[in-house]
Amino acid sequence: MENNTKFVGKKEFWMYAVGGMGQGMIYAIMSSYISEFYLNVAVLPPLFVLLLMLLARVWDAVNDPMMGMIADRYTTKWGKYKPYVLFTPIPVAILTFLMFYVPEGFSQTQMMIYAAVTYTLWGMIYTVSDVPFWSLPNAMTPDAKERANVISFSRTLNGVGSAVPMAIYFVLSWVLGKIMTGKTDLEIDKAKYMIIALICAVIGSAIFLSSYFFVKERVIIPNKPRKDKSEPSVLSRIFSCKPLMLVVVMGVLASGRYLVQAAAAHVARYTFYIGPDQAGLTPEQLVEALQSSRGTVSTVFMVCAAIGMFGAMLFMPLLYKKFNYKKIVITSCLAGAVASVIMTLVGWFAGFWACIPFIIIMSIPLGVLNTTSYAMIGDCLDYMEWKTGYRETALGSACQSFVNKLGNAVATCAIVLVYLGFKIDPGSIMMAEGSINPLTVSENIRFGMFSLVSLMPGISLILCIIPVLFYDLTGEKKDKIMRELAERRASAGMNIEE
Repeated sequence: MENNTKFVGKKEFWMYAVGGMGQGMIYAIMSSYISEFYLNVAVLPPLFVLLLMLLARVWDAVNDPMMGMIADRYTTKWGKYKPYVLFTPIPVAILTFLMFYVPEGFSQTQMMIYAAVTYTLWGMIYTVSDVPFWSLPNAMTPDAKERANVISFSRTLNGVGSAVPMAIYFVLSWVLGKIMTGKTDLEIDKAKYMIIALICAVIGSAIFLSSYFFVKERVIIPNKPRKDKSEPSVLSRIFSCKPLMLVVVMGVLASGRYLVQAAAAHVARYTFYIGPDQAGLTPEQLVEALQSSRGTVSTVFMVCAAIGMFGAMLFMPLLYKKFNYKKIVITSCLAGAVASVIMTLVGWFAGFWACIPFIIIMSIPLGVLNTTSYAMIGDCLDYMEWKTGYRETALGSACQSFVNKLGNAVATCAIVLVYLGFKIDPGSIMMAEGSINPLTVSENIRFGMFSLVSLMPGISLILCIIPVLFYDLTGEKKDKIMRELAERRASAGMNIEE
């Protein structure tokens, strides 16, 4: 990658990626654990959680493009996109902790109001941070290949950061059950999530903030003044950019890929038990055994998903040299879908440990899509600039941000629908039995939860291939766009610093 670098220095290359790692720590605790926390720890009604996720995404449909237009329109003395990296980490850190904190003495109604406020505010401030940050590669370099390398490596470290809350979850599942003797399963879970949120919020935000001091904006395409009212609006240019819309639809249809991580804690709580024979265990020993089993099962899913995801991300720069984005996405999604079908059968009948190789293969598209979709959007913005003379960089990034959040919300809604469909009431179960035990859960519920991480992701991967078949920014067409853009920028007197 160093040999291909033309504009971005080694330190800048690394520090931008490290910033992405910090962001990954913060986003992962929300995307992987918020549904588990709301349903089984805060014990909020499933219907409320479903409506909260849906309404928050409706607001994101307005909030994300709005943030993109603001970032594209204004340039400050600190830069165009960089200021948001400087001013957002502290409020994001505070809201991350508050989102996973259960205030003492709150009624269920008060807790629902509290959850709605903290979750919505977190999403809004995170957008103000996320959209400009992932717009930066377009401003750091005008070279499409270098931009793809910056994005690929940064998304890889972003994924590494996302593994941190999973590692803390595993450790705390073993440790807290042993040291918090006499505490209920629910009390231990509350402490566990509060600790994870605090660690990830503080460290993740500090690392994210550090990237501000090393990143340089080189490519700033000024927006042209509107000539007349008949000229297309910003949003109309975005929606009329066919390749960009295909990438957006691809991301929405691939939402099921998030289930492997988002539903892992639910599967660990309701489907599989890995531990000693429960016969003869004292109530305290049973709580410890359930906590340990939950931590082990959830972590195995997360680690296997991370291996598939990170492995794919590490190979992306090499694959980009040999294959176009379209071929990479289609091939990886087909492989993931096949693994999904096999895992559904083998995992259910042969047991938990038989799932491992198929989780890894099924998670390869997660890494491919998380990286390649950003690179594809960069090409779409080149196409838009080539065709219209305008480059809506942050608005394009906002599309990806919205799709990512929508994808996680769709995954969460699928989880909640399983709770509603099978009439699972965590509060009632804990009141009756003290904890949720997979060995006392019906087979229908166990398989319903298992399908969230086995069958449903595969269906989603097959669906997402459909729009990719019509994506044509490849080969000679892409090369022609890049050549002509370089000529136009040179003739317009744009001076891009090295």
